[in-house]
Amino acid sequence: MTLATQSTVTNVGRGIAAGVAGTAVMTAFQKLVEMPVTGRADSYAPADFAERVLPVRATSAKARKQLNYATHFALGGMWGTAYGLAARAGLRGQTAVNVVFATVYTGDLLLNTALGLYRPTRWSARDWIVDLVDKYVQAQATGLIFDRLLDPRTS
Repeated sequence: MTLATQSTVTNVGRGIAAGVAGTAVMTAFQKLVEMPVTGRADSYAPADFAERVLPVRATSAKARKQLNYATHFALGGMWGTAYGLAARAGLRGQTAVNVVFATVYTGDLLLNTALGLYRPTRWSARDWIVDLVDKYVQAQATGLIFDRLLDPRTS
């Protein structure tokens, strides 16, 4: 393995870890701040996504909740992968957070809309704000964790 390949693999690994941790931060924000303020119930969008794209079906409420959390954190790891690749390309800090957020959020929105899971043209302003803020919290936490904890030598 070349040094460049090792660096890419290292950044992706750190990105996955940062993304999973960032997702934990987002989840805490949702449960402790956003949902009490908005009165929004739990979302099962991650489970819906998994059931649409993978050969899996939750057969009970408990299994659906487990699938939801597993998918939620796996998707967060993928957001972190994008951050790790951006860092490998030389982006860091707020620039990296904003570039990764804009790219991944747009892809997430387009993919879920194409799959029939999202209907953003029917979302209220509150729906948009909740979706954007929750996912931006995740992006900010992922960048902070990556830059300050997992790869502080270059921040």
